[in-house]
Amino acid sequence: MKTQKTAIVTGASRGIGKAIALKLGQEGYAVVVNYVSSEQDALSVVQEIKGNNGQAIAIKANVASFPDMERLFAETAATFGGIDIVVNNAGVSKVKTMIESDDELFDYLFNVNVRGTLHSFKCAAKYVRNGGRIINFSSTAVATATPNLGVYIGAKAAVEAFTKVFAKELRGKNITVNTIAPGLIKSEMFFEGKTAEQIQHMSTLSPLERLGEVSEIANVVSFLASQEASWVNGQTIRVNGGIA
Repeated sequence: MKTQKTAIVTGASRGIGKAIALKLGQEGYAVVVNYVSSEQDALSVVQEIKGNNGQAIAIKANVASFPDMERLFAETAATFGGIDIVVNNAGVSKVKTMIESDDELFDYLFNVNVRGTLHSFKCAAKYVRNGGRIINFSSTAVATATPNLGVYIGAKAAVEAFTKVFAKELRGKNITVNTIAPGLIKSEMFFEGKTAEQIQHMSTLSPLERLGEVSEIANVVSFLASQEASWVNGQTIRVNGGIA
C-alpha cells in the first residue's frame, strides 16, 4: 500500500499559508495546519481540507520556540507516521527605517523569520523522510532593497543564506531545500495598514501591472514539493511578476 505523504505548513491559518495548505490538501497530502494565535481560522482551514476528502489537523506552535517546534514535528510524525514536506511560511514584517529601528524590532523580526526557520531545520533533519522537501519563505524585498524594510530584509536575507547551507548539510538524505521569495501578493499581510491609493500604486509596479494571487505562490510550492522539482536544490525562486 502506498504511504500517504505528510506536509507541515507553518503560519497556515490565513493568507499565503492557507492557500498552500489547501493546495497540498487537494493534492493528497495529509496537512498539518500550524498556527500560533488564530485557532478558529486554523480549524476552518482543516475543515475545508476535510470537506474535500483530505486529511488535516491543526497544531498550535510558536516557531520562535524550539520546544514548540519539536512538539509540532513529533506530534505530526506520531499522527501521520512521518513527515515529507515542510513549508516554513510563518513570518512577520514591520515598516520602519533602519535609523528608527531598535532592539525590540530586531528581536521581533529575527525571532520569527530567522530563529523560526533554524528551529524548523533542526527538527526537519531528524524527522523528514528520504526524498522530502523543505520550502522556506523570503521576500522579493531582498532583491529590491526596499527602503523602510531594512531589518526585515536582513532577516529574510539570512533565510536565503541558510537555505544554501542547509541544502549542503543534508547531503546523502535526498532532501531538497529551497526558498520562495514572493513579490506583492493579495494577502491579509499586504493589505494591513495601507491606503487605497498605496495599494493602487503598488499594484502597478510589476510589468504585469497587477498584484499576485496567493494561489500563484501555492502553485510554486506544489511544484517544489513534487518529483518534477527533484533537481532544484539550494535555490531562491523569486515569484514576483518581474518586479525584480
